[in-house]
Amino acid sequence: MSRSTRAPNATPTIGFVATADNLGALARNVTRATDRGFDVLVAVDSSVGEHEVAFIELLAPDRVSLVTVEADVHPFVALSDAASVAESRLLVYQPTESLLDGLDEVPSADRNGSAAGVAPPRPIEPRQSVAEEHPPSELTTSDEPPEQLSLAAIPAYNEANTIDEVVRGVSQYVDEVLVVDDGSTDDTAAVARAAGATVVEHGRNRGYGGALNTAFAQARDCDATTLVTLDADGQHRAADVPALVQCQEQTDAPVVVGSRFVEGATCNAPLYRRFGIGVVNVLTNLSMGVVRRDSWVTDTQSGFRAYDRRAIESLAADDAIGDAMSASTDILHHAHHYNYDIEETPIDVEYDVEDASSINPISHGWTLVSNILQTVERERPMTVLGLPGLFGATVGLMLGYLLLVRFLTSGQLPVGLAVLSVSFTLSGLFACLTGIVLHSLNSLLAPVRDDLDRQ
Repeated sequence: MSRSTRAPNATPTIGFVATADNLGALARNVTRATDRGFDVLVAVDSSVGEHEVAFIELLAPDRVSLVTVEADVHPFVALSDAASVAESRLLVYQPTESLLDGLDEVPSADRNGSAAGVAPPRPIEPRQSVAEEHPPSELTTSDEPPEQLSLAAIPAYNEANTIDEVVRGVSQYVDEVLVVDDGSTDDTAAVARAAGATVVEHGRNRGYGGALNTAFAQARDCDATTLVTLDADGQHRAADVPALVQCQEQTDAPVVVGSRFVEGATCNAPLYRRFGIGVVNVLTNLSMGVVRRDSWVTDTQSGFRAYDRRAIESLAADDAIGDAMSASTDILHHAHHYNYDIEETPIDVEYDVEDASSINPISHGWTLVSNILQTVERERPMTVLGLPGLFGATVGLMLGYLLLVRFLTSGQLPVGLAVLSVSFTLSGLFACLTGIVLHSLNSLLAPVRDDLDRQ
């Protein structure tokens, strides 16, 4: 991620390099980009024939400009020169099948050339900025990731009062700091930039999970080998970052959770909050099928976590990570689905900070519990529906037997008992049938989901 401070234009220009091997994907992505209001620069490789060049020109004559690449000039440099002449911010993409599928509106660009909510794999400034950090001879199209790149991502919403200290604190322990400004109405983005962070701004408030999804995408596309997420309100201590990274290096766990409740941790959370987190912890672990308490994740709602490259890539591709606060739980279910090891390390959390989270704990807790129940119903229908349904049907049959005995001995039919018997029996049978159908569908669709995961 670039640390250039040059002010960007509102709408960037999309750049592609056309070769004889990528014309199909190039045509699709040029069409997507122009349909969404972007101007496009195409550097034409020498392997592309005249007919193909004419085809590219016809894709969108008013939006597409061809860039001639001299024999001794790198295509990226040629694109950067063309963007400099037009005084436009440039985003260079490698054409793929679905590169621009996530773009649904013309976004504003942030200071490193990234479009809001979009994570281009190779953001490039116009030539003046490129020369400052990457001389032309050093530009490369290699997709090989760097040996190590640690990135700290901070979801932020109206945190102008605290983001400066958080950014400056965590920057001592990582290579890059990313702040995802989730539609703030204050100066969060400006303060974060001044503190040295790269900032991606959402045009609207998408929620904590939406900010995390953007962070995963950015980490994937800048080839980060370690991603550490922490809160913007100052409750998490930046000095704990090395402990999370060290734990990950020692255990090789794709996900490391900074826990407030393991030995060695300190946390001054109010009693009611501890109780609520405890309830959510129990439900979350049981929903993942973890019964043994010594195998539980003790702090399922901690936002202070470290992810390795494996987890970054799979999380960035997972559409099931929700936009709300329940994303913390969604991520744990994702890790469980992929059989990722989850390790925990003690952290210090301070709740007595200025501008701490003002989310209503009751509504927050209800959202989390509802999400957990929905997840369990989807993933384990026989547990949620089948077993309770079997129990209900059994109770209904027992009541029916008692009803029959009373009718035979007294000749009278207790109406109330009859209603209860029929209600329990029908409800139980319906729940059992629904659980069986959902379980069968899960079994049938499992190979399809596995194929999609491998892709």
